[in-house]
Amino acid sequence: MQLNLNDLLAYTAWERQNWYDCLKQHGKKALKIHLGPNRDGRFETVGDLVKHIFSAEKRYVARITGQPLSDFADLPNDNVEALFQFSQQSRKELQHLLETFPEAEWDRPKEFKVLNYSVKATPKKIVVHILMHEIRHWAQIATLLRLNGLPSGPHDFLVSPVFGGEFKEEAKV
Repeated sequence: MQLNLNDLLAYTAWERQNWYDCLKQHGKKALKIHLGPNRDGRFETVGDLVKHIFSAEKRYVARITGQPLSDFADLPNDNVEALFQFSQQSRKELQHLLETFPEAEWDRPKEFKVLNYSVKATPKKIVVHILMHEIRHWAQIATLLRLNGLPSGPHDFLVSPVFGGEFKEEAKV
């Protein structure tokens, strides 16, 4: 059996659409849910975490390509439209990287800093991290919404259209 990066890209694209719909439905109420205590206090709300998902993707692409890191302080954390427009831009840049990055460079480690950490990793590992990072944070957000009484729908890979299949609720008897 062969799996490839396009499968995770398809899953995260499906997830992003589901989260856009969910957060648009719940509005600022969902984006303003407090995360509670966390490691360094950089993220206080669900909106901060959503912003982080997309800005991390953009920054990792910049690191791989040797571009300067952007500052996203002006990106609002309480505006669903602005956040998801930004997500389209960050994903477009990741797709461009995947289509144009030299094949010989995928396994050549890059060195960079993330916060107070020195990192050395191949572009291949960084790209997989980008997608896994997003998936992990969406799971956190699903939990936070559920704990705050806001339904977010099913998000499991099994439910997604990736690899086909079917998922439908049976009528209650």
